[in-house]
Amino acid sequence: MIQKAIIRSFRNLICLIGLILMFPLLVLIGFIILIEDGAPVFFVQDRIGKNKKNFRIIKIRTLKKNTPHTGTHKLDKDHLLNNGTWVRKFKLDEFPQLINVLKGDVNLIGPRPGLLVQDELLKERSLKGIYCIKPGITGLAQILGYDMSNPKKLAEIDKTYIINKSMYIDVLILLGTFFQRPREQLKLKFKI
Repeated sequence: MIQKAIIRSFRNLICLIGLILMFPLLVLIGFIILIEDGAPVFFVQDRIGKNKKNFRIIKIRTLKKNTPHTGTHKLDKDHLLNNGTWVRKFKLDEFPQLINVLKGDVNLIGPRPGLLVQDELLKERSLKGIYCIKPGITGLAQILGYDMSNPKKLAEIDKTYIINKSMYIDVLILLGTFFQRPREQLKLKFKI
């Protein structure tokens, strides 16, 4: 119990430092989005968390205001803001989710939280027991190139993560979010 509290405190400290360090860049990105497409700068959306409890995820908005609320894999590039491409490429839109980590909605690593309207994904993840853990800002499936367009395969990869979850795997996933080599290590490890 004490070890979990220490780990949680350390994680929260890292998230807080990350938010403070990224704050100037996030302000700049927000200003660019305001110029390109107006307010709001942040994108807040209901997602499914641990034990199927809903929470509101916070991200930098990279899509135009008139974009339908659906998975990004179902949208064409016309919905993406001009500056949204590079913001997504460098994963800068994800940094406000550190607030969700501090609130206890998500972990840094875990299955990416699905949308409320993704019924097939909800069904597949329920069958595999994925909702027994908190979702994450980044996860094994995303590192390996799977998105929510294939709910059955995504749920299988999420289950693989839960079965093999370790500090080592989490570090590889975190590093794999930004670098290619850890992604290759994970592909070899899981033969995916």
